[in-house]
Amino acid sequence: MYRELHLVLPRPSGTVRTCVLLALLAATGIAILELVREQTGTPGFFVGLGLALVPVAPLMAAFRWLGRAAPAPWSQLLFCFGWGACTAALIAILANNFATEWIAAATTDASAADHLGSVAIAPVVEESAKAAALLLVFAFRRRHFTGPADGFVVAGFTATGFAFTENILYLGNAFVEDLADRSGALESVTAATFFVRIVLSPFAHPLFTVLTGLGFGVAAVSGRRPRRIGLPLLGLVLAMGMHALWNGSSQFGDHGFYVVYSCVMVPAFGLLVWLAVRIRRNRLRAVEGELALYAAAGWLGPAEVPALASMPARSLARSLARRSGGRAAGRTVARYEADAAALALLRNRARRGGPVREPDFAGRERELLHRLWRSRATAGPALARAAVMEELVPPWFDPLDPAAAGRCVPGPRRTDLRRSDPWSSATPAGPVSTRPCVLPGGDEVR
Repeated sequence: MYRELHLVLPRPSGTVRTCVLLALLAATGIAILELVREQTGTPGFFVGLGLALVPVAPLMAAFRWLGRAAPAPWSQLLFCFGWGACTAALIAILANNFATEWIAAATTDASAADHLGSVAIAPVVEESAKAAALLLVFAFRRRHFTGPADGFVVAGFTATGFAFTENILYLGNAFVEDLADRSGALESVTAATFFVRIVLSPFAHPLFTVLTGLGFGVAAVSGRRPRRIGLPLLGLVLAMGMHALWNGSSQFGDHGFYVVYSCVMVPAFGLLVWLAVRIRRNRLRAVEGELALYAAAGWLGPAEVPALASMPARSLARSLARRSGGRAAGRTVARYEADAAALALLRNRARRGGPVREPDFAGRERELLHRLWRSRATAGPALARAAVMEELVPPWFDPLDPAAAGRCVPGPRRTDLRRSDPWSSATPAGPVSTRPCVLPGGDEVR
């Protein structure tokens, strides 16, 4: 019956899905703002809002830096932030309050209900609500969910939004309490709350949700169905467990918070930072190795490959293009860099999982190559010049001399990629040379 309905009912278009999600975010945003304002009062709301904004920009910049190798669209990242700040926060507040009140009524012990709700209910509800954003991106924007780095970024933006709204509530309530007690600035509850939540642990919620994001990220490049289902669930369980440990740290004695913070949270944060840097570096290496195959087939210039695998060179290429051609040229180079990285990661996933994992590989590859070819006249010289200036190629390299380029530009650092490529036995770039891209007007690009 379900299959028959699926065949009869049309699938909602991307525009319809976007409108529905925007309406949902708007409705939940209005509801959560009014709910928080009711609990904190108008003065407390604005004080909490101002203080809660402090860690948002640094956290977003850090996660954006991680994903710069193959940047996700800003619309997707802002959706994740909005989901965390609005929808997930509203679900968490309503569900936590209902569960705590129900437990208190059943046990007639308000303190026990608060403790149980904080340790057992809140981690499950909050992490599940945040994970819903990752699931939506994973299901409907799969082409932008290409590996662990994307899981890192999507989870980080979602958790940053959630922590932002939660900080407004905590800081606003603390300010109202200080007004009632007429506390001084240094001994105020607001200062203590700001120190704990903004200074000591602004990474707490991102740390929890990143575990779920890593599960989705590894599942995105896995060829086995059990892993694609089990890894996100495993990441979600780990996120809930760490969240519960953090919330229950105050129950471990007078120094329980400091013990959990120093022995668990800080080492886990350091481990994830190391992992993030390693994932970013490996992603750039994959970009370099895969694009070398397209350069060998003539789709890219030899000097473009090392430039596209270097973030400083990419930034310099955009600056050079803006100097010579204005902002439009800079945007063209930025799109060229993003498309080249997307092409490399697309081939990398297809090489790992084969046609089963990337059934639309040929069409997507042709689309990206078409876009690259149209922008290459602007982006190619800027990237080649950036490669020379960043000393990624010999200083005497002339990007306008193809013969010199073939003699001096170093090959990719990953020399084993050709041997493991299932298409490399036929041509240097596999299906690229056998299925040419057709430009407007009917000309074939070879």
